[in-house]
Parts: sequence; structure tokens; C-alpha cells
Amino acid sequence: MPQPRSPRLIPTAHTDPATIARLSARMLLDIKAVHFNATEPFTFASGLRAPTYIDCRKLISYPRIRATLMDFLTCKVMAAAGFEAFDNIAGGETAGIPFAALVAERMALPMSYVRKKPKGYGRNARIEGEMAPGQRVLLVEDLATDGGSKLSFVEAIRDTGATCHHTAVIFFYDIFPQAEERLAEAGISLHRLCTWWDVLAEARRGDDFDTATLDAVEAFLNAPHDWAPASG
Repeated sequence: MPQPRSPRLIPTAHTDPATIARLSARMLLDIKAVHFNATEPFTFASGLRAPTYIDCRKLISYPRIRATLMDFLTCKVMAAAGFEAFDNIAGGETAGIPFAALVAERMALPMSYVRKKPKGYGRNARIEGEMAPGQRVLLVEDLATDGGSKLSFVEAIRDTGATCHHTAVIFFYDIFPQAEERLAEAGISLHRLCTWWDVLAEARRGDDFDTATLDAVEAFLNAPHDWAPASG
């Protein structure tokens, strides 16, 4: 007769933020979620050209790394916001959904998700799952760039009568100064594991990319809007 599974324990071991940032950056590099290319730049949705691209979705295919990062994220949020600070974990469509589910499992809380826009049929809802007025919601996403999508998701959460003052991401670009300011003005605190600066530092410690490429990446990070014209 099969034995019942024991519940997933809520992680409580708090590694210091600097170590979390370094290890998170190393894991993203190890699975090749980080792409640096100065000769054939990537184009962001905004039209900005950059020698950097990150694909956090790859993490769902690596269970050991996935589990470690979700433990890190859960502990970091609880340490900053409180151990009983939330009633619901919401993921942003679509990349945030698996990570919200993993964090909700660790916090032993209900999980929901937020659509980018209403379905256009049926209930025409933006919130899927159960979310009740007065609930304190943590928004979980894979990454944050300028904070724009977070504001839209939080607005949808607040429209239900729930509150949302915290968002947690694996990766934060940390190269657009207005990002955290926009979130703070909306009453939202951003929690993250690592940034481009952490990834660059870890890449310089290893042999993931050549020095010329890393120098081009650093130039971009210091002046993202000036890099493409300057680089030709």
C-alpha cells in the first residue's frame, strides 16, 4: 500500500542576499539562460537594441536549479515582507504562472493568475482561480524590466478588492532607473534574486564569454539607450 506523501516544508534557511545573487546568476549561466552577443544584438519589444537577452522560462526544465531558486525567492520575500504577509500568490501570464505555483506550494497558500488582458468571451475575466476582496496578494513573475507589466497586473488584482504591495521576480534588469520608482509610486515593493550586474560579475569570474563581449555588455548596462548608436 503506498505511503501518503509528506507535505512540502516551507523553506526557512535564509542565505545572505549577496550569496543568493551570485548563486542565482551562476545557475542562469550554467543552463545558458543568459545570451550575450555584441555582433548580432537582440531587439527588445520596445525597439531597444541590446547585446543581452535572458530566458528565465528555461528554468522550469531544470528541477534542482528550479527548486533552489524558488526556495531562495520564498525565503527572501518572507524575510522582507513577513512570514504571514500573504493570503494568495498570483502569477503573471504566462511566464510567471509556473513560478507562482511553486512559490504558493512552498508558502502553503492558494494560487491564482492574472491575464494580460480580458479573454474577450465567457466571464471576460483577467483573474483566474480564487481571489477574494481583502486578500493580500504577492505577484510573482519571471523577470522585471521597466516595471510596466507589473503595474498592469497589480491594477487587475486591486480591481478585485484584494491588495497587492509586493512583487517577486527571479531576475531584475536594474538598468532602467525609473523602474523601481514607478513601482514605489504605486505602493509596490520589488523583490528579486539577481540582476544583470550580478550576471556580468559572475560571467567575469568564469569562462562563459570572452572579454570583448563582456566589455560590450558592461558598456550597454551603463548606458542602454546610447549603446546601439555608439556600437554602430
